Amino acid sequence: MSIKADKWIRRMAEQHNMISPFEPQQLRTDSAGNRISHGTSSYGYDIRCANEFKIFTNINSAIVDPKNFSEHSFVNLTSDVCIIPPNSFALARSIEYFRIPRNILVLCVGKSTYARCGIIVNVTPLEPEWEGHITLEFSNTTPLPAKIYANEGVAQLLFIESDETCETSYKDRKGKYQGQQGVTLPIA
Repeated sequence: MSIKADKWIRRMAEQHNMISPFEPQQLRTDSAGNRISHGTSSYGYDIRCANEFKIFTNINSAIVDPKNFSEHSFVNLTSDVCIIPPNSFALARSIEYFRIPRNILVLCVGKSTYARCGIIVNVTPLEPEWEGHITLEFSNTTPLPAKIYANEGVAQLLFIESDETCETSYKDRKGKYQGQQGVTLPIA
């Protein structure tokens, strides 16, 4: 990028409505001085987690099968906090809605605050012309319960701009996760 990265992100957000709602600076504290940061960072954008969670459980002895996914594999929770059981995981969604331009690929990485607690964030790349809320997967790799906070930063997006547009975008392929609105389960 030839311009300053944080200015580039602001410009892309404004010109393409790429991130909505968009926070043009990094916010680090709330009124109590206790928040995990979100918003524009030096070379990326820190996204927030909404308060909708699907916590995976073995209470119904279901099998996790991406071709035949059972809703008995999880419990739904709406809360400002999600407790992930030991060695388990939960799904959530970003607060922000994304519209990725045709010449951009976005990668998602975890925030160090969660990584240092054994909580791993997994998100597949946001492909050119994909749009929707991001479905986030949080893995608790520890033998202890782990806490995720809604309405706070949970992961960082890194934007890769090409000098050419892609030949076939996610929208062109009519990708099955195009326009997803909430926590989206596997679609076979």
